[in-house]
Amino acid sequence: GLTVACQQAPQAPAAPVMEHRETRHGTTVTDNYFWLREKSNPKVIKYLEAENTYTAAMTQGLKPFEDALYHEMLSHIKQTDLSVPVRRGDYYYYSRTEQGKQYSIQCRKKGSLGGEEEVLLDLNELGRGKKFAGLGAFEVSDDQNLLAYSIDYVGYRQFTLHVKDLRSGATLPDTIERVDSVAWAADNRTLFVTTEDPVTKRASQAWRHTLGQSDSKPIYEEKDETFRLGVAKTRDKKYVLLESISKDTSEFRYLRADRPKSDFALFLAREKQHRYFLDHRENMFYVRSDKGAKNFQVFSAPEDDPAPKNWKVFIAHNPNVLIQGIDLFRDFAVSFEKSQALNRIRIYNFKSGKWIAIPFPEPVYSAFPGDTPEYTSTTYRYSYQSLVTPRSVFDYDTESGKSILRKRQEVPGGYDPAQYISERQWVTARDGVKVALSIVYKKGFQRDGTRPLLLYAYGAYGFGWPASFSSSRLVFLDRDVAYVIAHIRGGDDMGEQWYDDGKLMNKKNTFNDFVDCAEYLIRQKWTSKDGLLIEGESAGGLLMGAVVNMRPDLFKAVHLGVPWLDVMNDMMDPSLPLTTEEYPEWGNPKDKAAYEYILSYSPYDNLRRASYPAMLLTESLNDSQVAYWESAKFVAKARTLKTGNNPILLKMKMDPAGHGGASGRYDQLRDRAFECAWMLSQVGITK
Repeated sequence: GLTVACQQAPQAPAAPVMEHRETRHGTTVTDNYFWLREKSNPKVIKYLEAENTYTAAMTQGLKPFEDALYHEMLSHIKQTDLSVPVRRGDYYYYSRTEQGKQYSIQCRKKGSLGGEEEVLLDLNELGRGKKFAGLGAFEVSDDQNLLAYSIDYVGYRQFTLHVKDLRSGATLPDTIERVDSVAWAADNRTLFVTTEDPVTKRASQAWRHTLGQSDSKPIYEEKDETFRLGVAKTRDKKYVLLESISKDTSEFRYLRADRPKSDFALFLAREKQHRYFLDHRENMFYVRSDKGAKNFQVFSAPEDDPAPKNWKVFIAHNPNVLIQGIDLFRDFAVSFEKSQALNRIRIYNFKSGKWIAIPFPEPVYSAFPGDTPEYTSTTYRYSYQSLVTPRSVFDYDTESGKSILRKRQEVPGGYDPAQYISERQWVTARDGVKVALSIVYKKGFQRDGTRPLLLYAYGAYGFGWPASFSSSRLVFLDRDVAYVIAHIRGGDDMGEQWYDDGKLMNKKNTFNDFVDCAEYLIRQKWTSKDGLLIEGESAGGLLMGAVVNMRPDLFKAVHLGVPWLDVMNDMMDPSLPLTTEEYPEWGNPKDKAAYEYILSYSPYDNLRRASYPAMLLTESLNDSQVAYWESAKFVAKARTLKTGNNPILLKMKMDPAGHGGASGRYDQLRDRAFECAWMLSQVGITK
C-alpha cells in the first residue's frame, strides 16, 4: 500500500481585497490591491513577509542546488583583482577588489605603477555596518588634490556629496544632499552640482558651491517636469556644460571653467523633438544633432559665434548608422556608432583628415568607449567582449593603428572560450521586419527541440541590450541550456527608427517581436514550449508581464526582475518618481487615445483567467525606479485568476537594496544563484 505521508503543500498567501475606485475618462476603474502602496502600513509589510515565507517554503528543496550554483559562479570570479590603471597627468588611477570584501577600493599611484599606493576611497570602510552602499559621483579636481564623491546608503538612489582632501586624507565639512551630478571648475574650489526633487526624484536644480561656504548659490531651475538636469566638464577642461534633457528634446548651457563666477550662456534654445549634445575641442564646439537626421549628424561650430548659420558638417547623416556619441582629443576624434545591432568605433585623424574603423573579430560582440581622460592622449581605450570572449580592455594606438590588449577579465575555474559558439540569426516578425538574435551555446548542443533555452530581452528607452560576457551565465551553458538575446524594437539596435517603432503608440511591436522570436526558436528546434525559459528586468519585466498575458501557453517559466507591471496606474500618478519624465516614452494617459493604448497592454490590468507559466518575481522594498508594490499587486491579483498548478512566487528584498538589487558583489551573486536555481529547476535541472 501507499505509505508515503501526504505532505501539505505550503499555502499561498491571499492578499485582502480592499476596493479602491477611480474615474478615468468617464469609466470607473476598480483596483482591489491599491492599498499595497502604503509602505508605512504594517499590514503591507506583513503581507510581503508572508510572500517571502511562502517563496522560501516552495523553494526549500532548491537550497543545496542554489548553494552549489553560488560556489560554481564564485569559482569563475577572480576575487582579488585590479582594473587597468587610467592616466591623469602624473597619476595612475585604478580600482581593486579583495577576496571576501563586498566592494571595490579606489586607489592611485603617482609617477609610475611601481609607486606607492594611495587609497582614495574604500567603500568597505564607508559601508561598514550598513546593508547597502552605492557609489555615485567620483570626480577629481584639476590639480588632483580634491575628490568629490557621492554615496547612497539606502538603495533609493539618494546620494549625498562629500569632498575629501587627498593631501591630508580629511573629509571636508562641505556636504550636499540629493546630488545627481557634479563637476569641478578650474579653480579647484568651485563645484557645480545638480540636485533632485525629494518626491519625484527629478534632477531639477543646479547650484554653484564654493568650498568652505555653508550654502550653495542657485544657478538654474528646470521647471518643465519632462526634463532633467546634468552637469559635466569637457575633456579639454575648458568648459563646464549644463544639460537639460528630456526623452526627445535637449538644451545646453556652457561656462568657461576658468571663470566659475560668470553666468552660463545658452548654446541653442530647446525646440521640441530636437536632441543635440555638445562637446569642445581647439576653439570649436562640436554638436551631435538629430534635427532632420534621425540617426544624428555632427557639426563643428566656432566658439566665438556658435550660431547654427556657422555650423559645418563634421560627420554627415547615414540612415543605416546611428551615431551614439563622439569623443574629442587634441589630435583625433572618435565616433561611437551602431549598425545592424553591432557597435562600431571609428577614429578620425585631424592631421590626415582620414577615418579608420577598428576591426573586431567575431560575428556577435559589444564594444564600448573606455576611460581616456587625457586630452593630449595618442591612444584610445575601449572595451571589447562577446557572449564567449570575457571583457577585454584595449588601447588603440592612433599612430600605429594597432589595438594593444591591456587586460582580459580572468575567468578561473577552467573556462575555455573555444568550447562555446555564438551566432547571429535573423527572425522575420509578423509585419515583415527582421529582428536580430544573439545566440550562445556550448559545443555539442543538439538542435532537436529537446534542450532548454533562456530567452532574454529588454526593448525600451532606445537601449539596445548588448551581447556582453557573463561568467554567471556559464551555469546555463554548462548544463546544455542555450542563451539568446532578442534585439527587439524599442532599443536602438537598428538605429533610432528601431526605438521609435517600439515606443508610445508602437509599444506593442516590442511584445510581438518577442513572441515572434520565441516561436522562431521553437520552429527551428532550438527548444520547445516545455523548455523555454524567459527573463526580463525593469522595462524588460514589463515585457515579461505583457507576453505572459498575450501568450501564457508559449513559455515554461518566467523570471520577472524588478518588473514594471502597474503601468497604467503609475502613468496616471505624476507624483511618482519618473512618471512625468516618461510621458514621451509611454504617452500621457490624460490623452484618451494614449490612455486606452497603455490600458490595452499594462500587465497588471490585463491579467485574466489563464493557465499561466510558473513565475518568479524579484524586487526590493527600497527600489526608487520600480516601486515594490508593482510586483506585490501583480502577484496578489494573478493568484486569484490563474488556473492550473504553476506557482507564482514573489521574493521581496526587505533589507536596503536598490533597482540593481544588493550593492555588495557577494550578495548580488547569492541572489543570482537563487534565480538561476529556480529557472533551471523549472526545466528539470537540479544539479
